[in-house]
Amino acid sequence: MSELTGDTDHMRDEYMTQVRRKRMLDGILLIIFVALMMSGFMIADDRNAGGFWDGLHRFFDFPKEVLGEAGEKIAELPGHLVKFFPSLIETINIAAASTLIGAMIAMVFSLLSTRGLARWPRLIPLFRRIMDIMRAIPEIVIALVLIFIMGGGPVPAMIAIAFHTAGALGKLFSEVNENASLKPLEGLQSVGASWIQRMWIGVIPQVAPNYLSYALLRFEINIRASAILGFVGAGGIGYELKNAMSWGKGQYDEAAAIFILLFFSIVVVDQLSSTFRERLTHGKKVKMKVTA
Repeated sequence: MSELTGDTDHMRDEYMTQVRRKRMLDGILLIIFVALMMSGFMIADDRNAGGFWDGLHRFFDFPKEVLGEAGEKIAELPGHLVKFFPSLIETINIAAASTLIGAMIAMVFSLLSTRGLARWPRLIPLFRRIMDIMRAIPEIVIALVLIFIMGGGPVPAMIAIAFHTAGALGKLFSEVNENASLKPLEGLQSVGASWIQRMWIGVIPQVAPNYLSYALLRFEINIRASAILGFVGAGGIGYELKNAMSWGKGQYDEAAAIFILLFFSIVVVDQLSSTFRERLTHGKKVKMKVTA
């Protein structure tokens, strides 16, 4: 009994030693991180001629001007909302189309890059590196290149967002695929099913709820991305916001109306997608009545 107690005390001491060592390392890493961030900020501020601290007191000047002008022209706000609503629909359409295209490409790449499911196992590293490249390049960089080649409009934005979405969702989908059961695949393979049939019948039904959940989450992100890409000439409500802000004073009421449309659209889409994701991943909650 004494030997068992001694072993337990020894294990407890070792565990506490490891915990203290981990906390010390975490503290050192945190100090290094804060020091690097502060030094980087100071270097950037010096190269910018110390403009951050000099202009800090004017941080709220622009929002004050926008809100002040919007308040003075509050009667024109409903008209502006109606005027820019089609541009908001265009932005949502860009996000929806790019999410759909990117999700379909991601599904194929994820199946080809998952061990146990891949059609060509030796090419798994190749497909994974392709997805790494696709999600590593920011949408705005791709959009700028495409706008230079194709001109402005929603098509470059859609291609850019779909390209990045395919890489981002491909990584998430591949992680979902790793949890899929292989027993249906073995049964389908025993009756001579092709690779496509095995994936479509044996894997997709298992992972579809998680696929849809991640795709809805990405749809929210893509709405914001498509609005940002409008600033570089890719169409949508971001382009209208850029024009309203470029004109400066006198058009700030239009900028305020666009901000309101963007805010409410993102909130609505976020709530709807959250509800759908909850039902897809956890199922619809059913209330049961108990009668005496």
